[in-house]
Amino acid sequence: MKNTPLLNKHLELGAKMAEFAGYNMPISYAGIKEEHRCVREGVGVFDVSHMGEFIIRGKEALDLIQLVTSNDASKLAIGDAQYSCLPNDKGGIVDDLLVYRLDEDQCSEGERAYMLVVNASNIEKDWDWISKHNRFDTKMINISEQSALLAIQGPKAIEALQSLTEINLSDIKYYTFKKGRFAGLDNVLISATGYTGSGGFELYIKNEDAPALWEAIFEAGKDLGIQPIGLGARDTLRMEMGYCLYGHEIDDTTSPIEAGLSWITKLKKGPFNSSEIFIAQKENGTANKLVGFIMEGRRVPRQGYTLEDAEGNTIGRVTSGTQSPSLDKAIGIGYVPKAFSKSETDIYVNIRDKKYKGQVVKLPFYKAG
Repeated sequence: MKNTPLLNKHLELGAKMAEFAGYNMPISYAGIKEEHRCVREGVGVFDVSHMGEFIIRGKEALDLIQLVTSNDASKLAIGDAQYSCLPNDKGGIVDDLLVYRLDEDQCSEGERAYMLVVNASNIEKDWDWISKHNRFDTKMINISEQSALLAIQGPKAIEALQSLTEINLSDIKYYTFKKGRFAGLDNVLISATGYTGSGGFELYIKNEDAPALWEAIFEAGKDLGIQPIGLGARDTLRMEMGYCLYGHEIDDTTSPIEAGLSWITKLKKGPFNSSEIFIAQKENGTANKLVGFIMEGRRVPRQGYTLEDAEGNTIGRVTSGTQSPSLDKAIGIGYVPKAFSKSETDIYVNIRDKKYKGQVVKLPFYKAG
């Protein structure tokens, strides 16, 4: 099992640790509910250094990215980021990822540079998949083992971090980034992509700089009640937003069209992996659709539970579920046929051979403000 460069910090703070995607990761510190509310109302810090990072550089770097990803990376200017996915050849998803268009200071004339940020559990699989398709004048560099990543999330993130940099953090708009000096470190990449729905930033740094940066951030935010946040609250926060998690809502068998990710599947950009399948799905529809639902009682739906209609017929499956700290209600996400996907439709979760009623709602569950 691998460790992030911040393991000692987590242990000093008494974090509850567990294996996640092959890494020894903090699941919670003060407790999931308290950490969840800290991010919704204030500011919290996640160690997400387990994520993978690939540099894609060369004269045909864009050609490679356009072939293997679903979104249209040609729209990216330097300093832009983009959510996308890696389709396989059968209409499923190898992984979802972020694409950053980097500056070209380290490039030769005519070259472009990108950074791909992938899920920890799929680093090797994604690397092999992209490498398999790299028939271009493009170099791939896997910097995952050398890179650390902190996510500072919450409505007070700017207030907590601004004293650490001369970069105006308010100028970093959603899905953009800047590089510069931060907490005495040079060339820190500061982005605003988020996975919580409460705003904030991500800081990409070298492993050896992570402990000092962690300390600097907590010192800067101490008067704002800044807290460390574990993966448990990261999951409840993303579920309230209806965000997909690989291995739950999306995997090698699910289509981005049925997962509600048509907006990152640009069918007019030209051929890419599975694009013909997605064109047909867009024209003809898909058998199933990803929906959110709120339970009538407090029984929490869990991944793999069966979804049924009023007569007890199986209609789908739960992909994620939790007790929402913000709503104080049990919520779930799952796949159902289109006929059951409209808001206010009643569905039932089979929990140990008993049916518990829920109702389909429009995502996201949580709306800031």
